[in-house]
Amino acid sequence: SVLIFTNTAVFPEGVQKSGGPNRLRQPMFEEVGFYGCDLHSGSSPCAFVSHARFRGNYSRQFATSATVVSSSGVISRIGSWVGIRLQFRREEKVGRNSEKLETRVIHSGELKPRIGGAVNMPIFQSATFEYAGEKAYEDVRYVRLSNTPNHLVLHRKLANLEGGETAVVASSGMAAITTALLTVLSSGDHLLVQEGLYGGSHSFITEDLGRFGISHDFIDGDRAGTWESKLRPNTRAVYVESMTNPLIQVPDLRAIVDFARRKGLISIVDNTFCTPVNFRPLELGFDLCVHSATKYLNGHSDIAAGAVIGSEKLLQQVKRQLGHLGGMLDPHACFLLHRGLKTLVLRLNHQNRSALEVARFLESHPAVAWVNHPGLESHPQHKRSQSLFSGFGGMLSFEPRGGLEASNAFLEKLELPLIAPSLGGVETLVTLPATTSHAGIPREERLRLGISDSLIRVSIGIEATEDLINDFRQALDLDSVPGGR
Repeated sequence: SVLIFTNTAVFPEGVQKSGGPNRLRQPMFEEVGFYGCDLHSGSSPCAFVSHARFRGNYSRQFATSATVVSSSGVISRIGSWVGIRLQFRREEKVGRNSEKLETRVIHSGELKPRIGGAVNMPIFQSATFEYAGEKAYEDVRYVRLSNTPNHLVLHRKLANLEGGETAVVASSGMAAITTALLTVLSSGDHLLVQEGLYGGSHSFITEDLGRFGISHDFIDGDRAGTWESKLRPNTRAVYVESMTNPLIQVPDLRAIVDFARRKGLISIVDNTFCTPVNFRPLELGFDLCVHSATKYLNGHSDIAAGAVIGSEKLLQQVKRQLGHLGGMLDPHACFLLHRGLKTLVLRLNHQNRSALEVARFLESHPAVAWVNHPGLESHPQHKRSQSLFSGFGGMLSFEPRGGLEASNAFLEKLELPLIAPSLGGVETLVTLPATTSHAGIPREERLRLGISDSLIRVSIGIEATEDLINDFRQALDLDSVPGGR
């Protein structure tokens, strides 16, 4: 609850003044904190509570006057009170079933009324906020606790898009992944891990978790019958990727959820490659969903960010752990991620289509040995991907004929794509994972996983597909690629 003391108090839309003439129904409210505003009703300034939508009850009222601000910004006087104590229940999942993702990505989680009438969420570039009677440490408004207005709006939007109860953003994808793992695992615990992970996740699990007394075993995400043999009495969680980096493999995600439930394990999935546009793992039954928001969620290659989404119970623990580790996202980066999210559906829909067309072109080209993309019928998990995903994503990888020499020649001839690590931006990026994302994995282990020195990973941007294919075609010119004939 929060007690608001001002010369006028602002009530959530629908608060009913007991015994008074204004009988409004269905009280709605936005989260606990409140901020001042320069709106006026006559000569009386108003204060309003900002964050997410809540059903609210109110208890005791206290003396002289009050003002109602409706979600449309209409201001009206209703009586003679000075303050009101509001009790809050769980956030209502507004629009989750009634609105399309294209609409929710724009409007979910936004403040109503808008602060000062601003269409875009302002940047609250402040490390700390005035004390307002908070009783718990986690409720104190402080940037390291990820509870500034910029954080809270972003958390609600991400939770809405992924189908979770709540979310928290972090300073990078690795900050989100490591915090999630260190939240659910303690010294003496055991973790099951899918083979073929992103190099940073692989290195943390194989090189760092052991120093915390946490052991692990790898599992083949495609062979559910082998997982039981890897279980130990102290196994606590299973960690997978919805699509692996860089081989774009798709594990048996339904079997993972079923296995975790039967064995009492916490299931965690990195959904960076799919995004909630193509797949929402929490709706399938995963406990936690993590993202490198640096990639598709932001989509503009200009910030590093991460996110964890899940149940209120688990996320309370994740947020506490993140506050201790200090991996919060600063408010300006929150603003940029918030902005980038609004074009997520538009970008991903184009990237889904474009990547599949480029993959089909590459598969048909005589200078290409093979292509990894789940939209291709030749992909070993193509049918599984069709049943799980609404789109096949913007990522692909391939091997040119002629080995590393051919790969380097191809990269040198490209004109449109940039040769750079990372992925998910508006520009097409190409890289050799052996020298970037998976450089930290010993070569023998990398080759065993199928990640060769010459494998090329491609993150398709939003350029015209025809232009990308034409550029790839000239870069694969058989006369200039070693081993092409």
